[in-house]
Amino acid sequence: MADPQSFTALVVETILRIPKGKVASYGQVAAIAGYPRMARHVSWVLNRDSRKYNLPWHRVVNASGGISLKGESGDLQRALLESEGVEFSPAGKVSMKLFGWLQG
Repeated sequence: MADPQSFTALVVETILRIPKGKVASYGQVAAIAGYPRMARHVSWVLNRDSRKYNLPWHRVVNASGGISLKGESGDLQRALLESEGVEFSPAGKVSMKLFGWLQG
């Protein structure tokens, strides 16, 4: 990775653009920020900086539309998404086609 501060700034900017009622995967956020294949680093930014930048962290899901967080954090993420109108399948997945940001 080139400059960690630039990476963080671009990831933060990207996450802040995800609209209410939409989701993006960690990999999509990384690619839009200009750092494809750095999905894991996006999760580190979310973990470290969500409060600092007041990020809508709940709008970032895994590539299959699932919630990666476990326990109460995962329950909170689902509740926040549902409060924005995002629906989950019986298997606990969000349709990236219906609710994905920039899907068309």
